[in-house]
Amino acid sequence: MNLTKESLVQIPATPGMVIPGKEVFELPEKVLQFGTGVLLRALPDFIINNANNNGFFNGRIVVVKSTSTGSADAFEKQDGLYTVCVRGNFDGKKVEENHVVASISRVLSATNEWNKILECASNPDMQVIISNTTEVGIVLTKDNIHADPPQSFPGKLLSFLYHRFKHFKGDPDKGMVIIPTELIPQNGDKLLSIVLELAHINKLEISFLDWLENSNYFCNSLVDRIVPGKLKEEDHKLAEGKLGYTDDLMIMSEVYKLWAIQSNNEKVKEILTFDIKGNGVVIAPDISKFKDLKLRLLNGPHTFSCGIAFLAGFKTVKEAMDHTEFSNYLRNLMFDEIIPSITDDKITAEEAGDFANNVLDRYRNAFIEHSWLAITLQYSTKMYLRNIALIESYMARFGHPPVQMAVGMAGHILFMRAHKTDDGYYGEVNGMKYAVNDDNAKHFAKAWKEDEPGTVVHKILSDTVMWGSNLTLLNGFEDEVTGWLKIMMDRGILFTLKEADKKKGEVVHEK
Repeated sequence: MNLTKESLVQIPATPGMVIPGKEVFELPEKVLQFGTGVLLRALPDFIINNANNNGFFNGRIVVVKSTSTGSADAFEKQDGLYTVCVRGNFDGKKVEENHVVASISRVLSATNEWNKILECASNPDMQVIISNTTEVGIVLTKDNIHADPPQSFPGKLLSFLYHRFKHFKGDPDKGMVIIPTELIPQNGDKLLSIVLELAHINKLEISFLDWLENSNYFCNSLVDRIVPGKLKEEDHKLAEGKLGYTDDLMIMSEVYKLWAIQSNNEKVKEILTFDIKGNGVVIAPDISKFKDLKLRLLNGPHTFSCGIAFLAGFKTVKEAMDHTEFSNYLRNLMFDEIIPSITDDKITAEEAGDFANNVLDRYRNAFIEHSWLAITLQYSTKMYLRNIALIESYMARFGHPPVQMAVGMAGHILFMRAHKTDDGYYGEVNGMKYAVNDDNAKHFAKAWKEDEPGTVVHKILSDTVMWGSNLTLLNGFEDEVTGWLKIMMDRGILFTLKEADKKKGEVVHEK
């Protein structure tokens, strides 16, 4: 049995199975979405589906397939339906749910069906535009918005808005809420600036420019959900067997979800009624704290610990989290050092603690194979962008070196102990070689020629080009990193983590 609108009634209502009611298929099209990727399908589309199932928002999505690759046939075959297999941990408990998502009404090809897409501009029910065209999608090109279709995403968006302006004769109530989800800073602001510039390039009338700026709402947003996408073939067949139907669009995601949307406009809030309790949506005048929490408490610990974990012999994040010494290290790092370094009038300790506990649940997800070696890609750049500010903040607040952060830096320096070969830079652990894919690999290799921990640490930490400042000037930090590096080299990683665990709580943090 294929997953279709007609076959929904034949799917048994088993625990963890979420099936939409037939009434959702009668809902009007309210959203135009640029992109068919798995993140969109497992986050915004999933969220809108949840809202529709609960009697909120009550609108469906027209998806624009902008690329020439792939096909919309699977969506047509399945009436836009697909399954999101939610797998992971929440509040320390294992979660396995299967959601049939019915928020997509149809998928249109920009290449072959541009006129149908423009027809959507005349739909008075249309309220929202969502995009995820990857980071390279939000760029300015001298596009002709009257082409069939325009080449770029901003060109397509501007063409759609211009047609809507013309059809509704500049009615200010017919503007759209535009929410890009591309992972770039200030994505809404950047998209607006590009669209405005493109409107000038295309010599569009002043009245449209005024409508574009004042009747439409470009919102910065942040998305956070790990979506591995398609299941492995064996797992896919197993899932279909349990569910009782075939689904070519089935994907998997973790439990955690966040869609933070920046706006203080009451009309935006009135339109985005999928902002319901437990749906993962936050609408706020400033969403920067969510970016900070993600950067410091999700990405930061990964970077502090990836070298340690790999050198300890752990291949995946889940494997390391099952080891007491490592999981204790991460908890100590997050709760004893990172959280005290980031809490302020914007981020409370309670908010940071809740986020950290969610992160630990996400790290323990047995359904996601996250390789430590993959996380070490451009390791030193990630350390700079994610963690140097944390080290400096901790030192400024407490006046002494952060033990767990120093252990993470020592692990980073040890992992980067590599030698140049014809194929690049390689390190070695337990007789096995591993690739060091980092633009700064040669600087570490040069420092390690001395092969004396204190000298190596001094050369690395004093590199102002790499870190943006001289980290040896942080009182005691250089000695702390050197000490832990020596222990790692003499006694191994796991012994080092045990010793670091003994150091927790020795200094009482003062506010």
